[in-house]
Amino acid sequence: MQTKTNNQRGWVRLDNASNIFLAAMSTTDTKVFRLSAEMQNEVDPVILQQALEKTYAQYMLYHSVLRRGIFWYYLQYSDIKPQVTRDVLPPCSQLYHFDQSELLFRVIYNHHRVHLEVFHVLSDGTGALWFFEDLLKEYILLRHPEALEDITNEQRQIEQRHLEDSFVTYFRQGEQQNFTESAQSALRKFAKSSKRAAFEYGRKAKRFVWTTKRKKRQKRKVHRIVGKKTADNRTKVIELEMPVREVLNLAHEQDATLTMYLIALYFEAIREASPTFQTGETIAISVPVNLRQFYPSNSERNFFSTVKLKYTYPQEKEVDVKKICDTLTKQMQHQLTKENLEKRLSRLISFEYNPFNRLVPRPIKDGILKIVNYFNNRNLTVAMSNLGRVSFPTFLESYVDTLYFHTSAVRPQFCVISHGDKLSISFTSPYLETAIQESFVRKLTQAGVEVTVAANKVTTSELRGEEE
Repeated sequence: MQTKTNNQRGWVRLDNASNIFLAAMSTTDTKVFRLSAEMQNEVDPVILQQALEKTYAQYMLYHSVLRRGIFWYYLQYSDIKPQVTRDVLPPCSQLYHFDQSELLFRVIYNHHRVHLEVFHVLSDGTGALWFFEDLLKEYILLRHPEALEDITNEQRQIEQRHLEDSFVTYFRQGEQQNFTESAQSALRKFAKSSKRAAFEYGRKAKRFVWTTKRKKRQKRKVHRIVGKKTADNRTKVIELEMPVREVLNLAHEQDATLTMYLIALYFEAIREASPTFQTGETIAISVPVNLRQFYPSNSERNFFSTVKLKYTYPQEKEVDVKKICDTLTKQMQHQLTKENLEKRLSRLISFEYNPFNRLVPRPIKDGILKIVNYFNNRNLTVAMSNLGRVSFPTFLESYVDTLYFHTSAVRPQFCVISHGDKLSISFTSPYLETAIQESFVRKLTQAGVEVTVAANKVTTSELRGEEE
C-alpha cells in the first residue's frame, strides 16, 4: 500500500468515517456494498481471475487486512491473494470477522454478471468504482482481444491512486500541536463549555427543561419504517432498470436534479404506502456526498460527508412534488457550502485527534460511537446514494450492458447508478414488505417510464424452491 515505502511498519490508520462504520456494523447491516456489471457475454471465471490479479497489483489499499489495536483499528499490508468465486452467498454478506486475517473485498460472478463487494471501512463508493472500472477494463481486454486494436498505451495504463487520509489533509486545521499544547487547549475548551452550560441551566432551568421536552417531541415526529425482517437477516434487493433520459426529463420538469427528484418520489411513495404514516410527520433521508467534487483528492479511501434532508408534510392531502424538490434542494445547497462543510468535518477530525480521546481504549470508543449511531438512526427514515453516470472508453462501452449498485441496509434505502442510456435503481431493505417500492415504481410507470423489475429470494419458501 505503498505502505512499504510510505510507512515502514506496513500499516495505515483508519480514516474518520471507517471508525464509525466499524462501531455501527451488525449482522443485519454488514457495512458492505456491491457494484455489479451485466456483461454482453457469459463471464469466464479464469479470465476474470487473471484480470483481478492485474488490477490487484495496482491497488495496494486492497491488499489490506483489518487489525484491532488498543486505541484504534488499523489496516495492515497483507500478501493474501484474492480468488474469484461464484455468487452463492446472500448479497453484501459480511466481509470482516473479528481477528481473522481476510481481505476486505471480494470479486464474484454469476452467469453474465461480475460483482465487486467492498467493506465500507476500506473505501467509499467512488474509490471502489475506480477499482471496479479498471477490473472490467482488464477483463474485457483479455476476454475480447479485438478491443486491443483501438487502444493506446496511455489508455491501457491504470491511473495511480493515493492512500492519503483526505479528511485529515483538508479538515485538520492548523499545524500539528504537541501533546501538552493539545491537552491544555482541550481542557480550556471543556472548562469553558462546562461553565457556560452550568450557567445557562441555573439561570433558565424551566426554559431548559421545556426546550428539551420540545426537542424530544419533534424527534418522535420523524417517520420510521418498520416491518417483518427476513428469516436469516439477508438483505431484500429489488432492482429497477429504465431509460435514463426519460427520468431526467421528468426531473427537469420539476426544476430538480435527478437525485432530488428521485428522493421526492420516494418520500411520496412512503407517504402513500406506509401504513403507519400520519399527516404532519417528517420524512428524513441521509445522502452521502462525494467530497472529491469540492476538494482535489485522488485517494482510494473514504472521502465523503453525509447530509440529512427532510420534508414535513402539511395537513393538506395534495402535495406538490415540485415543492418537495425545492425544499430538499435548498437544504442541500445550504449544507454543501464550503463554510458548513469545513466547520462540520473539522469538528469531527478535532474530536478524533483530541489527546484525551486518543487515550481512550478502543472498546470504549466503539461503545460510544455505537450509541451515537443508534440515536442518529432514530432520526432517519431512509437513506440513498447516487454514484452518478459511469462511462468507459469508447472501445469498451459495447461490452458492458448495465451497471448496478446497492448496499446492506439497517433501514430501507435505494442506490442509483447509470451507464449509457440505462439508469438502475436498487432498493435494499431488512424487511420483507415491498409496498413502498411498488408505489415508487407505479409513480414512474404512470409518468410514462418503462421500468423493468427484478428481486432476490428471501423467504424460506422462496429459498427452498431455489435449492430444488
